[in-house]
Amino acid sequence: MMSTLRAAQRVHWILRAAVAAEFVGHGAFGIITKAAWLPYFAAVGVPPWLAWTVMPLVGTWDITMGLLTLIRPTRAALLYMAVWGFWTALLRPLAGEGVWELFERAGNFGVPLAFLWLSGPVKDVRQWFTLIAAQPVPRVRAEQVAWILRLTTSLLLIGHGGFGAAMGKPEWLGYFGVVGLSPALVTAAELTARLGWLEMVLGLLVLCHPTTPVLVFVFAWKVGTELLRPLAGEPFWEFVERGGSYAAPLALLYVRGMTHGVNAPAEPDPSLYPEPA
Repeated sequence: MMSTLRAAQRVHWILRAAVAAEFVGHGAFGIITKAAWLPYFAAVGVPPWLAWTVMPLVGTWDITMGLLTLIRPTRAALLYMAVWGFWTALLRPLAGEGVWELFERAGNFGVPLAFLWLSGPVKDVRQWFTLIAAQPVPRVRAEQVAWILRLTTSLLLIGHGGFGAAMGKPEWLGYFGVVGLSPALVTAAELTARLGWLEMVLGLLVLCHPTTPVLVFVFAWKVGTELLRPLAGEPFWEFVERGGSYAAPLALLYVRGMTHGVNAPAEPDPSLYPEPA
């Protein structure tokens, strides 16, 4: 029971920190205003003059939700974050950017959804607004959370890989430049497409056979490749906003231990871990 509780605590804090990072990072772009957001507002009929006014309000709200979840997570907040994360990701293909953009941001909605599912069912409305504490998780629920994280990790890898394999994103040339590869070499060796296909294969591997070495590699790969963004001159918030991309494989690693561990309970005694007030 104690080993299961420790694993649950780790998953709880990984997801808690990731959700906060996602919303604080995303909100920061609203505060500083980001021209790239204008097409997303236009997709729902908001004109540019109003979009510039609304951006800081959206950013302030996102940051507030992120910090509140870090300090005092609730199921209501996580439900909102999962829905909002999916909607903002969906706006990208609606604005004509392609479905890969939706997949690549699976962490924005998959991670809060996994955290919400990990917290367990509610018995009354009050529990939607009570503090979520780390508690032992029934094996069945842990398996369900594992599948949410598995799908999330797979989608974000396949989506990001699609940027290189199907779209050939020019921004990647700057990232290659950080590690000393010239645009001519990248183009000649077709490195953008090759790395894109590699990520897509990794995504399918996570979906079909998420072993410990695979998940450790994916975690290190996502942290390392996303760090190239600030190193290439992009705002550091780009790295922070993708907290779900790092948390999903890492949390899945611990959840798999909860589902496969010999001490994983079928259903913990709720009287031993009462719902916090």
